[in-house]
This record gives sequence, structure tokens and C-alpha cells, in this order.
Amino acid sequence: MKLTPLVAACAALFALSAQATDLTVVNFGGANGNAQKIAYVGPYEKASGNKIVSVEYNGEQAKIKAMVEAKKVTWDVVEVESPDVARGCDEGLFEKLDYSKIGNKADFTPAAIHECGIGVFVWSTVMAYNGDKLKTAPTTWADFWDVKKFPGKRGMRKGARYNVEFALMADGVAPADVYKVLKTKEGADRAFKKLTELKANIQWWEAGAQPPQFLVAGDVVMATAYNGRIDAAQREGKTWTTGSCPRAHRTRTRL
Repeated sequence: MKLTPLVAACAALFALSAQATDLTVVNFGGANGNAQKIAYVGPYEKASGNKIVSVEYNGEQAKIKAMVEAKKVTWDVVEVESPDVARGCDEGLFEKLDYSKIGNKADFTPAAIHECGIGVFVWSTVMAYNGDKLKTAPTTWADFWDVKKFPGKRGMRKGARYNVEFALMADGVAPADVYKVLKTKEGADRAFKKLTELKANIQWWEAGAQPPQFLVAGDVVMATAYNGRIDAAQREGKTWTTGSCPRAHRTRTRL
């Protein structure tokens, strides 16, 4: 048994209602998970009479692979980041979608469709800072790297994903040129060299809930974070602010 990306749940749950009973649907939690309950879970359960069991995870592809290889898959539908759906599909972890039951491919944004998944929403990794700790707002990724002007730890997602892009922008690469530079060996080396400059001031995070926790605990003064997590914190009255530079984030599609 393989896993089907979350998009199948979003686009085809109503088609499945005739034969399905309970479905286990996995997402990244937070504001995203809450939005899915309102937009997808509630309407599906009401229309079908079936139940969706929502499970949160941190995007661990290894967990998916272990279940598939052990032939003990307990997840029916899973949300993954766009780079992971391609890799997982190539490795045989996900079922290929039957678009005849979903819709016309021409009706979808080309970047959001894949043989094993369809994009369901766009999200961003943003620069966030604690407004109580920093009275002067950082406005660029160069500021994120400037530990003299803005002393303190930085929270960053563990791994290279998104961080190499931020590093190149901090090093002066224009946003429009980031991937042109990054696809070269010299560009990749440049990104990792820039990350090394900040190494002593990085506190790594692995779960989306951690950057807000690091900020409120005073462990870091700035952090990269999922935009939904910071938006939720602001709604709760926290003085956390996202960087004001127009390209202080990387936008990605979740599938």
C-alpha cells in the first residue's frame, strides 16, 4: 500500500465517500491544520457520514518510507512539500492520481499538478522577530545575518531547504537571480559559505511550532517560520512581526 498526497483528499474526498469509511489525513498542523478542518474535513464528514482522523507531523519523508517498506501504512492521505512529492513518487511511496476522478488538468495551475499530487495552497517561510527584543526592525536577509547590529540567536529550519536561498539573498544576490546562481556549483558553495558565517548563532528548529516557542522563550531574537504560525501568534497578541522586505520569504506549494 502506498500513500496518496493530501491533494487527493482535497479534490477527491467526495468521490470517495461512497466506499470509504474513516480516513486518516496527515498535515503540518497549526493554522494550516485548522483551516483544513473548516474547508475540507467538516464539509466532507457532513456530506459523507464518514469520519476523518487528522494527524499532525513535521514533514518527515523517512516516516512515510518506513511505513510503505514495512507494508504497515496507517495513513491514507498526506500533505507534503512540493519537492518531496516528486521524490516520493519516484521512490514509489505515493499512488499516482486518477485525474478522471479529480478534474481537467487544464483547469489547474501547471506548477501545482503532479502525477502523484496536486497543490492545495501556497504558504511562505518568513523572517520573524520579537518586537519586544528588537526596537529596530530587520528589513532584509542581510539584517538576519548581521549579528553585530542585531545581536542574538537566529532560529532556522534544520537542513538546507530554503536556507540556501536566504543565504544567497543575504550575500547580495537579487531574488530573481537566486535559482540561476544556486544551480551552479559556485552558487551552492557560496550559499553554504554564507550559512557557515552564521553557524555559531543558529538555533535549529524541526517542527513548525518551535520558532514561536523559541521567540517567546527569548532563545532567539529572529527566526525563519511558517507564515501561518506567526499570524496565529499575532492574533493572540504576541509582538512578533514578519520582516518588512518584499522578498523576506520563500513561497512554496503544499501538496
